[in-house]
Amino acid sequence: MKANVRSLYLLIVFACVTTLAFAQEINITGKVTSASDGSGLPGASVLLKGTTTGVPTDTDGSFNIKVPSSTSVLVISMIGMTSQEITVGSNSVINVALQEDARALNEVVVVGYGSQRKVDVTGSVVSIKGAEISKQSSINAVSGLQGKVAGVQVNNSGKPGEAPQIRIRGVGTAYGSPNPLYVVDGVWFDDISFLNSADIESMNILKDASSQSIYGVRAANGVVLITTKKGKSGKAVVDYNGFVGMQKVTNQIKMANANEYATMINELSAINGGQNILNPASYGEGTDWYKQVLRDAFITNHQISVSGGGEKSTYNFSLGYLKQDGIVEKNNFKRYTARFQNDFQVAKNLKVGYTATGAFSKSQDEAGGIFRQLYSAAPVLSVYNADGTYGDPSKLNLGDGANFNPQVTLDYYNQNTKKTLLTANAYAELSFLKDFTFKTSLGGRYSQDETRAYVPVYAATVAQRNTNSLLTFTRPQARYWIFENTLTYTKEIGKHSITALLGQSAQRDQSYKLTASARDVPYASEGDLYLTLGNVDGRNVTDEGDLATYSSYFGRVNYGFSDRYLINASLRADGSSKFYQGGNAWGYFPSVGAGWVISNEAFMGDQKVFDNLKLRASWGKIGNASVPSNLSTLTVATGGTLAAIYGGTVNTGASINSIIPPVTVWERGVGTDIGLEASLMKNRLSFELDYYTKKTERAIFDIPVLASIGTASGKIIGNQADFENKGFEAAITWRDEIGKDLTYSIGINGSMNNNKVLSVSTGANPIYDGGVGLTGGALATRTRVGDPIGSFYGYVVDGIFQNQAEIDGSAQKTAKPGDFRYRDISGSNGTPDGNITGLDRQVIGNPNPKYTYGINTSWNYKWFDLMLDFQGVAKVDVYNANLGWRYGNENFTKDYFDNRWHGEGTSNTYPSANIGGGSNYLANSFFVQNGSYFRVRNAQLGYSLPAKVTERLKLKKLRIYANAQNALNFFKYKGLSPEVRANENKPTQAGIDANVYPLSATYNFGINVTF
Repeated sequence: MKANVRSLYLLIVFACVTTLAFAQEINITGKVTSASDGSGLPGASVLLKGTTTGVPTDTDGSFNIKVPSSTSVLVISMIGMTSQEITVGSNSVINVALQEDARALNEVVVVGYGSQRKVDVTGSVVSIKGAEISKQSSINAVSGLQGKVAGVQVNNSGKPGEAPQIRIRGVGTAYGSPNPLYVVDGVWFDDISFLNSADIESMNILKDASSQSIYGVRAANGVVLITTKKGKSGKAVVDYNGFVGMQKVTNQIKMANANEYATMINELSAINGGQNILNPASYGEGTDWYKQVLRDAFITNHQISVSGGGEKSTYNFSLGYLKQDGIVEKNNFKRYTARFQNDFQVAKNLKVGYTATGAFSKSQDEAGGIFRQLYSAAPVLSVYNADGTYGDPSKLNLGDGANFNPQVTLDYYNQNTKKTLLTANAYAELSFLKDFTFKTSLGGRYSQDETRAYVPVYAATVAQRNTNSLLTFTRPQARYWIFENTLTYTKEIGKHSITALLGQSAQRDQSYKLTASARDVPYASEGDLYLTLGNVDGRNVTDEGDLATYSSYFGRVNYGFSDRYLINASLRADGSSKFYQGGNAWGYFPSVGAGWVISNEAFMGDQKVFDNLKLRASWGKIGNASVPSNLSTLTVATGGTLAAIYGGTVNTGASINSIIPPVTVWERGVGTDIGLEASLMKNRLSFELDYYTKKTERAIFDIPVLASIGTASGKIIGNQADFENKGFEAAITWRDEIGKDLTYSIGINGSMNNNKVLSVSTGANPIYDGGVGLTGGALATRTRVGDPIGSFYGYVVDGIFQNQAEIDGSAQKTAKPGDFRYRDISGSNGTPDGNITGLDRQVIGNPNPKYTYGINTSWNYKWFDLMLDFQGVAKVDVYNANLGWRYGNENFTKDYFDNRWHGEGTSNTYPSANIGGGSNYLANSFFVQNGSYFRVRNAQLGYSLPAKVTERLKLKKLRIYANAQNALNFFKYKGLSPEVRANENKPTQAGIDANVYPLSATYNFGINVTF
């Protein structure tokens, strides 16, 4: 019996061994494609469930993997797509089509010095994929944010190569740079004009003080984290993205023609007691100066990249070329970019890598003041005379107001600018003891620019001539490095999760600018433009520079319990050489945030409304070091005009340049944020609501002082005021599909922001600014307690004087019929006193928009895709300085001609042709106009070839598209565009339209090809 049992046992063992010996793993092949267009998905993960065994798909989405049995389950996933699990069964070929999962796109967001699941974030952070930016054909990636993110205001310029101005939750600082901090792959920037949009993987906007405070020293105006594209393991993938198109002026201002202009010039002469100067019957349409100088401008952009890698290393290499002509003749901009990126897995727990970018640009600059001239030039003036000489306004005896021929200005303007930038970052990341990661990085940038301007000897008209040539070179350069080390600890213990970060940072930022000029330099070709060829006595050299160093230490702890309760706390200490006086070198910036994922609570288990519901709140402090160095250092000026002779000896004198405060301390921001995030209806509907306050304490302003004090600058710079932004934001998105072929998404975002000055160190004395484009030394803005920063300030117009009797009974005895009637508001005792003085001026407008909004839609039907984006602002004012920037005989708009006062009863809203005379030129409510607008920001229709066609063409993907940007604009403003940037980027000069380079509509065709 025992022998039989032993024999049976041996038989069973033999059978099992034999089975195992002859068993073979099952080889599975297949392809992972996109369900929307059928294109292969490179880099998707094919993983054997329950193991770490897996392979990535290659460049066309194909894969090959061995599994142990037919019961094995494969998990196919990719970022941005809905994962699928498939049992092998009897299949040897498995093809999978993944659906796009919009929720997955935001599952992980980049935050300061790391990343987090979106559900774990306690601050206000918005992530925008690079694909959304590059689809808009935006020259600067920041422009692509316009209308995409609640609370982010972007003001673009039509000037080729010009960076947009961006404000995150209103104005964060009033002096120095109000732009946010851009962190590109770990390197800090003030401007990202060098960056090709097609190289961007994602842009993450940190909007609240809690998320920003980890960057304490530079976070006062918000932080934008940019991650560029990296290579993925697999065969080399070649991508080409390019477009070509035209830019056209939109909403062109219609100016008075020659006949209408002559009529108004005669009216102006009569008002001032003169005779008729021009005979309107002698002129017809005359010269349309906008048509003469502006043009349809060409634009083209191309980018090609190669990426790939093996098991131990990946790479990404790209080249870019951009050419953008300006709508002004001769104005153009060219940019060349190159980018290199590598990652190396040198050991199981050690990874190193680098990113390097080079950019070179060259522009032929537009003539200074050209848009002012086009607005003002007399239409009765011909561009050229019959003999080929230039039309000369001096011969018309009209005065000096428009004594220029814009064509002369254009033809003799010779200035170009070259910019070179090199930036790189290298890192090493070491994982050890399971839970620790140490990362060290060293980055930097080097830039050198050159602006060359040459004014030749010429005599075009009586007023437009130059007797001595002048050659000027301006060469700014900057060197910057940043060295950072972080140690991260990540641990999960049961229901508890902890991530702790400790970090150290050191930075050095040095700039230097040299300006040199020489007179009498000959010019036969570009090879002659050297300073040494000029007159020795006419040479001049000046230089200036700045050096700032920073040392920083920071830490952060993220704690979560049971995926329900979240706590985030951070502290950063920054030392800056800019504030070393008086022991104020160091600033400390703490923050704390908390979150409650309500949908994960047990009592929410049976509800069917919310798929996700989270409440969060945060508080933090941030700082601002974007101000010039040595603010508290007294500087003096010397020169021959300050010399004096004592006892027969010449003694050099000196004068104080400016009044300085004894100590300048850190400008701080303090902010709170309360947010609600939710998704429902099977995640088809999602929304995010935020209420925030953002207070800037000890804000640095420059305050004008009396000229009689004797300083050169006429202002004092220091910690002068506190101000606050307070508002509400909302973002709502609906995603769904109709049938199997049509998918779509509709997103609406909006924000409301109120800006108010809380205190000023000068007490009741306000801060005045905004003189650009105003005559007679007038200032158009005032910053005072209780009002927004840079509020428009002036007289309130109560109508137009119709006759002398009205004038005699008014407070403006020296006015003339057709002049503005100003409201008598307040005398020295606070009540109307029968006199119009500076006391009668009031706040007449606000350049800070109260409402900003955007509507973004995408539609995909089989191989077609359609994107429609709308954007706008509301309850904002623009000061139309073009109307009042007059010295006599400048032209008028057709609107002004049609509505002007030209006799009793003809108008009670528009003044006479004497708008620049008397007291009419003073800042007043007539010049303040509604700056609200709504536009079709972007419209794009694309078509992707089906996979079966691209396979025959040996391509991975081919998409063609047509795009229109800023094509339709709706507004009531009387200028070219209500999107007016702040002069010199100063909030106290925002919204003043004076010689602004207007936006244009862009129409282009493009192609995306993947090999």
